[in-house]
Amino acid sequence: MTKKVIIITGIGIVIGALAGYAYYFYVGCASGTCSITSKPLNSTLYGALMGGLVFNMFVKDTKK
Repeated sequence: MTKKVIIITGIGIVIGALAGYAYYFYVGCASGTCSITSKPLNSTLYGALMGGLVFNMFVKDTKK
């Protein structure tokens, strides 16, 4: 992995984690039965995972 890939994926993880926590804070789950949005840790980790995956899609593969 190159430095560029790590930086772009890291940015995606941070943005995703912030978005996941914001979703928990503003939308959340009133009943507490939602598996992802019932706890801030679950929502933040899920957002970080999705952010990392989405931002990783924008990294171009170099052919050898």
